Amino acid sequence: MVESLHGAYAYHEALKAIYYGPGCLRTALPQLLSVLGGRKALIVTGRSLREKTNVVSNVEGVLKDKGAFGGTFSQIGQHAPIQGIVDGIKAFEDVDADIFISVGGGSPVDATKVMVNRLHETRGKFFSHIAIPTTLSAAEYTCGAGYTDEQGNKTSIANPMMAPSGIILDAELTLATPEKLWLSTGLRALDHAGNRQRTSPVESLYRPGVAPPLKVLCYAAISDLFTNLPLSQAEPNSLDVRQRLLIAAWMSLWPMRVEKYGSLGLSHSLGHKLGATYGIPHGVTSCLTLAAVVALKAETATGEDRAALAHVLFYLREPSTGTAVGDVVRLSSMINELVEKLGLRSNLVTYDVPREDLPKIARLATGNAEGPLYSKVLELLEKIYE
Repeated sequence: MVESLHGAYAYHEALKAIYYGPGCLRTALPQLLSVLGGRKALIVTGRSLREKTNVVSNVEGVLKDKGAFGGTFSQIGQHAPIQGIVDGIKAFEDVDADIFISVGGGSPVDATKVMVNRLHETRGKFFSHIAIPTTLSAAEYTCGAGYTDEQGNKTSIANPMMAPSGIILDAELTLATPEKLWLSTGLRALDHAGNRQRTSPVESLYRPGVAPPLKVLCYAAISDLFTNLPLSQAEPNSLDVRQRLLIAAWMSLWPMRVEKYGSLGLSHSLGHKLGATYGIPHGVTSCLTLAAVVALKAETATGEDRAALAHVLFYLREPSTGTAVGDVVRLSSMINELVEKLGLRSNLVTYDVPREDLPKIARLATGNAEGPLYSKVLELLEKIYE
């Protein structure tokens, strides 16, 4: 227990400011451009967000008013394929931009971080990056990034200086986000990167290296996500609820300087193996795996870690079952109930995952092809298969 009260914490120095509030884009973006010295910006986003909503055109309008619009690159696909990153760098250089603005979910944000890192390797400079999220995936708070390589494998890199320099949390810009994407990335906020090492606020409660104040923020994030995701489903045009969810995602992954990322949490690791290979969206992988992984932790976690998970019930105003194991099992059930309530229930059959691939997925997620953890993860995958 004493060992958990030793450690260190620091913000990553790339981040200069986070602006939040409905409608704040119009004032926040010019202020950030001034603070960061941005002269000409390239917007990085996905095709659907640009072509089917007015979100990107709103950002373009603010930039044009300031004479800082360089162009828009909208070829970032799901799970950030490497070709989009390569083409995005070319677009940045073609318009002589000096600052990136990512608009959208985790894929544009992570792709832009990779662009920043690659440009540093070739030009010796970390270009500034302003992230404007329209989902709850929380990728904008980390100094790591995931992308899909030429072989279709999800890979990750990390550097404290490739994190966004500014973040704008404007609930108005999320109104056009499809309901399933919005709600499922809310589950991703539980399961995406809440540990300072790209796992989840749930998993942060038992991971090493997470400072005690950040664990309190994780508890608060879990409570707010459980409360406000159903409210957002019931009142999809409520800017207040949407803004509370954006802030909950922020709390789930409070920025922290990390020199080197450790191993992924199991739920996040499974999400990596399932997402890029089988075309399963980030948020949906969390809907599939998080509850099952928490149930597994009731069996496998240490006493201290089990107690930390059990304490979530207090923040959810749920009575204790009387034992830590029982409380962790109850937490797993509550996550399942939330997924069900939000209409996000699915299985691996839905996404055409071949059953014969399950042993390979378990091996890749655990790093072993045998042993008790491998066997339990394989059993977990069988349970969520159909």
